Amino acid sequence: MSESDPFDEIIDAETDRDPDLAVIEAGSRTLRTQGGPPQADVPARPEDPEVDKALREVEAELATRWGETKLEPSVSRISALMDVLGEPQRSYPSIHITGTNGKTSTARMIEALLGAFELRTGRYTSPHVQSITERISLDGAPISAERFIETYRDVKPYVEMVDSQQEYRLSFFEVLTGMAYAAFADAPVDVAVVEVGMGGSWDATNVIDGDVAVVTPIDLDHTDRLGGTPGEIAVEKAGIIKQDATVIMAQQPVDAAQVLLKKAVEVDATVAREGLEFGVVARQVAVGGQLVTLRGLGGEYAEVYLPLHGAHQAHNAAVALAAVEAFFGVGAARAEPLDIDTVRKAFAAVSSPGRMEVVRRSPTVVLDAAHNPAGARVTAEAVQEAFDFSRLIGVVGASGDKNVRGLLEAFEPIFAEVVVTQNSSHRAMDADELAAIAVEVFGEERVQVEPRLPDALEAAITLAEEEGEFAGGGVLVTGSVITVGEARLLLGRG
Repeated sequence: MSESDPFDEIIDAETDRDPDLAVIEAGSRTLRTQGGPPQADVPARPEDPEVDKALREVEAELATRWGETKLEPSVSRISALMDVLGEPQRSYPSIHITGTNGKTSTARMIEALLGAFELRTGRYTSPHVQSITERISLDGAPISAERFIETYRDVKPYVEMVDSQQEYRLSFFEVLTGMAYAAFADAPVDVAVVEVGMGGSWDATNVIDGDVAVVTPIDLDHTDRLGGTPGEIAVEKAGIIKQDATVIMAQQPVDAAQVLLKKAVEVDATVAREGLEFGVVARQVAVGGQLVTLRGLGGEYAEVYLPLHGAHQAHNAAVALAAVEAFFGVGAARAEPLDIDTVRKAFAAVSSPGRMEVVRRSPTVVLDAAHNPAGARVTAEAVQEAFDFSRLIGVVGASGDKNVRGLLEAFEPIFAEVVVTQNSSHRAMDADELAAIAVEVFGEERVQVEPRLPDALEAAITLAEEEGEFAGGGVLVTGSVITVGEARLLLGRG
């Protein structure tokens, strides 16, 4: 790599991983706010002390590796690992997902649809909300802690072999990717649903050749690594489009769409575009979500209940449906659409933890992992549509490498007040630094600073509970997946 390579600075950056959540877990026992029961798709710590100890040891070993924000743009190390593991990623077809926002929710919808059609699925997504085991799922559920530990121990000798032969050791994300592909082959799965970590071309997941390449909406994020315009960012993301694949393309900025279409032509890929070949026909708000009519590659799917809030989730559903249709050959090898009752059953069972998720009532507390301006804008719209809050209090804890001002500006119209805080990550923006930006956006009288997340939640709930004209108060916790995950623990979810 040359001295001018922008990744030199990233390679030399600090590598410490996020600290353990033990303090947060302890705090959840004393916080007076009450949440609902734990949810199965976000596992808690193992109950068996020995298993918990073994999982912590694995987490500690993984934490010695480069974190997910430190990158070297190459798939050489993950390719070497796949080689010594016997190319496990070649033993099943895959659906590969990139984009800026909506990847995880779309992956969960694709997984639910495939499972409803009786296929055994493997899903690999990131980052996790609470438990590292969430990242690798089989048959719609995170693998057990025992299986996660076993998989790590199985691949560890091969990881060490590759480490000894490469200039840089395999990163945290590369090892997890190898574990996922090995676990899917071992299961074995009928199809893998894989979300990229960042970008596309040089992302560790890109050692698969996805039969279907899905591109969710592209917007500005990770601009220091991917580019400063949607078109530049699309160049990297187009790297997942492989020879003769089918590309399912969500609505995109014009410059991004041009890049994606050009790449598709180069590799003889078939393209289906939202708004042309498929899309959302109609949607209406329903209790706990929305009722949508989707146009797929094979026809119309009417009155599909989706238990997720927001227009963006309806668009994610349209993309997921088209991806699964493409996987089954609908619109190409077969003319008839998918069975409507199976489609309805699948969507009705979809969940997406930490995405417009209600974790408490009276007052209502909503969690959403929006962490960039584009995500914040769709979340703000979804909150206004789905809830009738007379007073909404924001709890915001963001990462220092994000466009925090843009995120706060997107929420300014809907937050009566904002409580700024910080999560336990070393990437977290200092609460006082965040407050300074928030004061510029909201005005000093609307900003409260609580550096500790438990105190921030307490303060926001107290503000939302105020009597009189503000009786319909609510709280939205947002700014980072890590903030949402820690708040989820504090509020008794997991």
